[in-house]
Amino acid sequence: MSIQAAFMVPHPPLIIPEIGKGGEKSIQDTIDSYEKVAMEIAELKPETIIITSPHSIMYSDYFHISPGAGAKGDFSRFRAPEVSFDEIYDEELRDKICELAGEEDFPAGVLGEKDPTLDHGTMVPLWFIRNKYKGAKIIRIGLSGLGLPEHYRLGMLIQKAVDESKRRVVFIASGDLSHKLQEHGPYGFAKEGPVYDERIMDVAKSASFQEMFEFNEDFCRKAAECGHRSFVIMAGALDGIKVRSEVFSHQDVTGVGYGIASFYPEGTDSSRHFLDMYMENLREGLKNKAEKSDEYVRLARASLESYIMYRKKIEVPGDLPDEMLSKTAGAFVSIHKDGRLRGCIGTILPTTSSVAEEIIQNAISASTRDPRFNAITPEELPYLDINVDVLGEPEDISGPEELDVKRYGVIVSSGRKRGLLLPDLEGVDTVEQQIEIARQKGGIQEEEPVKLQRFEVVRHV
Repeated sequence: MSIQAAFMVPHPPLIIPEIGKGGEKSIQDTIDSYEKVAMEIAELKPETIIITSPHSIMYSDYFHISPGAGAKGDFSRFRAPEVSFDEIYDEELRDKICELAGEEDFPAGVLGEKDPTLDHGTMVPLWFIRNKYKGAKIIRIGLSGLGLPEHYRLGMLIQKAVDESKRRVVFIASGDLSHKLQEHGPYGFAKEGPVYDERIMDVAKSASFQEMFEFNEDFCRKAAECGHRSFVIMAGALDGIKVRSEVFSHQDVTGVGYGIASFYPEGTDSSRHFLDMYMENLREGLKNKAEKSDEYVRLARASLESYIMYRKKIEVPGDLPDEMLSKTAGAFVSIHKDGRLRGCIGTILPTTSSVAEEIIQNAISASTRDPRFNAITPEELPYLDINVDVLGEPEDISGPEELDVKRYGVIVSSGRKRGLLLPDLEGVDTVEQQIEIARQKGGIQEEEPVKLQRFEVVRHV
């Protein structure tokens, strides 16, 4: 085990005296805890410090690892250009991580650097560390829009690379907690904010990393956290390892949550392979759900599985309910993986001779032709959650007051441009959101006049 320790830390620029100008004293507990972290790192004398930062370069489907020999940065954005950094990257260990990612066809590497300068999510931890310890090269890694399992898997790759390199490494998971903890805070208050902070600090206290997978994406969005995926990468870097954890502090006085904790490895532990456990539970849960699904969902699954495995479109089964064979309607097939959308395509009005044919056709399109995603692979099939929406006839409405985000879907049209959004979607809580997303999907600008239609659906899960 070459990872000497891992630390969960926040990154408020306010905490730097040249920026806070006295205001940093409002989070003195966080400062004191940061000083303790820096002292512990100095005592460990690592050769490399790996920092995951939500403010580094981020892609929806790729983890960016900073390339080159090193990088500079300062706090000019926060009116403190005199606070600057000139860091050297550990190229050998970084290249090893990239090599392993390539071998496992994992989406991580040094491609796509837009801005080489260090971000504040990296520099705030370094400010404390460099005041105590000048040694160690760094590796800077961004987050991605991929799911939590992929973030954990990246951590596992990092662990393997560190072990093979025999480096002494400290891992810094940079990330603030909820940004919506106080009405007087810069981002206001959401009821999910304090709940998120309490839950994640409980996880940190007991090192119960398996619980990190239980944080629903919509819940995290409403809590406005920025560090969860950073913490999950850290957890993956400690996969299969017994961990001694300590929470140093948690503050919320500014309306943003700042949590600091340490995690020290204490030998291997076969009961802590949390990704394997999560994926097995997910697989079993989805298998049980699929067995209880109705004919609509079973047909969609059979269609996409046949096409993905054999590139063969199935025939319409003859034993389906009559309503699926005799009725025509538009239908949408939605596919989720790890709680995240993986594909969704459908038809507003019927384009085939039956609902069954509509589902067969749209299941193939949703799994292989949604332009937002790569085609689904055979390896993903056990982890897919599928639902089918059968659409009622669209009806014209005079305005948003005739919509209900839970009951009605919306069609927004402007000339030949048209965008549709289904009803009762996670994360879409208001009619205004619903219309705005439908506008975006249709490429309709805010100033363009629109025609509104609504429709109801029968959802099959």
